[in-house]
Amino acid sequence: MVPEPLPAALPRTELTRHRHLREQGSLERADLDAILDAGFVCHLGVVVELRPLVVPTVYGRDRRQLYLHGSVASRSLAGGAPVCVTVTHVDGLVLARSVFEHGVNYRSAMIHGEARKVTDPDEKLAGLRRLTEQATPGQWQYARRPDRKELAATTLLALSLEEASVKIRTGPPDDGDSDDAALGVWAGSLPLTSVWGAPVPDPLLPPGIPVPGHIARREGTRHG
Repeated sequence: MVPEPLPAALPRTELTRHRHLREQGSLERADLDAILDAGFVCHLGVVVELRPLVVPTVYGRDRRQLYLHGSVASRSLAGGAPVCVTVTHVDGLVLARSVFEHGVNYRSAMIHGEARKVTDPDEKLAGLRRLTEQATPGQWQYARRPDRKELAATTLLALSLEEASVKIRTGPPDDGDSDDAALGVWAGSLPLTSVWGAPVPDPLLPPGIPVPGHIARREGTRHG
């Protein structure tokens, strides 16, 4: 069965409406997908015992929802609770003529909703596969998969991608045509790129076990 197509635009809600720096906001679902696909670590914000808690954790996704490793925040989500998940990629510094105009080139997504604990064994297995493949494509087929005991000990959360907000900033400083242009101060951007390094074997790895191709091929490629 062909999956039902998703709307090209993200819905505008009270939580996702861009109030600040609106020119950097995007309602394109393709921008959301690209930001999520470029990473594998997010920050999960939730209220735990009346205190805000922001937890870094890994994620994976399908077309409609984000799967998150539950981590310590899961203890407050037994019945579902409002959460906010963010994914951010820093692409460089924006160095203007005045400190006031300095900034960052970035891509950021913010997802709002109620996280649910995944209890169905088949969905949990599929969600964990999404997490694994998000970080290292090909690893699910290569390594041993979770057994029943490990699945029972793992907390997996699911969060709908329906309510999401995207912001993107690119380009040079904004003060090139201001009075500060006469200062003779260098201005521009300083790009930041993350690249995967050479695989480092476990010191306890027996001799003769080669680096699998799906890992070796990532050396020197860009992350983010």
